[in-house]
Amino acid sequence: VQLQASGGGLVQAGGSLRLSCVASGRTFSSYAMGWFRQAPGKEREFVAVISWSGGTYYADSVKGRFTISRDDAKNTVYLQMNSLKPEDTAVYYCAATRSLSLSRSLSEYDYWGQGSQVTVSS
Repeated sequence: VQLQASGGGLVQAGGSLRLSCVASGRTFSSYAMGWFRQAPGKEREFVAVISWSGGTYYADSVKGRFTISRDDAKNTVYLQMNSLKPEDTAVYYCAATRSLSLSRSLSEYDYWGQGSQVTVSS
């Protein structure tokens, strides 16, 4: 599976962005898909995950502001980010896992995209 993320950019605080991640391969629907982010000087952290059946889980820091969704017909997972804050500034990565649970650990993910920069100005 190859993953290609896009949709990042520069936005003012309070604004919105939507990230997309397109996957290659015919087994996309069997993977759980996650979004992670890494700010400068910090470790990569979990943001959100969606299971193959549509179940979701979010980090507390983004709950109520971010929404993860998937379109299996398009082999695409999305991250809608609203009410963005300067502390959301990071490189955002999509990832795929065969795990049946809502995985939040980096080590459980088998495939990673290249990252998309999101910068939120105050």
